[in-house]
Amino acid sequence: MKNKEEEVNENLQEVADQTVDQDINSGENATEQTEQNPMAKLEADVAEMKDKYLRLYSDFENFRKRNAKERLDLIKTASEGVLGDLIPVVDDFERAIKANEKEEDAQKIREGNLLIFHKFMKVLENKGLTPMKDLIGQPFDADTQEAITQIPAPTEEMKGKVIDVVEKGYTLGDKVVRFAKVVTGA
Repeated sequence: MKNKEEEVNENLQEVADQTVDQDINSGENATEQTEQNPMAKLEADVAEMKDKYLRLYSDFENFRKRNAKERLDLIKTASEGVLGDLIPVVDDFERAIKANEKEEDAQKIREGNLLIFHKFMKVLENKGLTPMKDLIGQPFDADTQEAITQIPAPTEEMKGKVIDVVEKGYTLGDKVVRFAKVVTGA
């Protein structure tokens, strides 16, 4: 009987050992799977980030192209408003030229030209263009003026100041569009 009992005990022991081995192997497999699973998770994260990056890059490229196109369109049509406001002045000049062909009174021609000039200046001022005024007697300012020559100052107090304006200067807001060409006293 001991033989059979020993056999049964040995079989039980073998089954127990196999079960322990299986548990150990399954534990090792579980750690291998968790080690492989983070790698798979990282690869999935990298793929997702790549996809997001490509979409973002594509969106940015589309934005950049659209912005460049809008800027070109804006540059092409930026002067449209100014030109539209100047067309009536051109019409007035054409009418004045036609009327001046028959007119012999110089005073009327001069008055007509002055009316058109004032209308033209009003359009420019409405667009923000203003002439530099009252420069004579003021100190020379290199930021807004260009000295084309110096002459002896008529008085001691006119040294370094503007004596004459050869060409008016113009500003658009705070920006100088054309520097005033002036004569200064030496």
